[in-house]
Amino acid sequence: MKAVTQISGKAIPFGAKNIDTDIIIPAKWLKTISRVGLGKGAFESIRAEEGNIFDDERFSGAPILIAGDNFGCGSSREHAAWAISDLGIEAIIAPSYSDIFSGNAFKNGLLAIELPQAAIDRLMAVAAEAGDDAAPIHIDLESQTVTTVFQDRFAFEIDPFRKECLLAGRDEIALTLESEAAIKAHEEMLTALRPWMVPA
Repeated sequence: MKAVTQISGKAIPFGAKNIDTDIIIPAKWLKTISRVGLGKGAFESIRAEEGNIFDDERFSGAPILIAGDNFGCGSSREHAAWAISDLGIEAIIAPSYSDIFSGNAFKNGLLAIELPQAAIDRLMAVAAEAGDDAAPIHIDLESQTVTTVFQDRFAFEIDPFRKECLLAGRDEIALTLESEAAIKAHEEMLTALRPWMVPA
């Protein structure tokens, strides 16, 4: 997993509330186990509308999505986090998330930041006003701050364990491999104690 330290750039001022995982990635896209290519189906129903925010050239290449309350509610599909990442988004800023979605985001290196609605409203305005500015919003995970080119500064909370993993780029596989020696020793002990359980 890629380490997350700082993220700077344009932000998509989406802001919609109660966006469920079926809106993020419709069920017809769930037939794959690949994380690549799901960006094509991300927010498909919204992108079908003319003039939608996701296909607005002003926000092309934006690594940050500003969303509304209760983002990622609905089913537990991990494809939702995959699809958002495949769009090139590295961080989401919203007032709240579904617990399952925020867990899936973390496990896939997608930073999900919670800020009060007043901060979201300000960041929405900054994202819309910034125009062609290449980096109107800056996220620093180490200092746990979101800042703007207009000198706004918002502090956010994050679970210390999640922060440590994101900064180091350690996913669940990497964490497991760190205990490889202990796992091997345990397996050897079980083999010695219960040899009849070892496959022939």
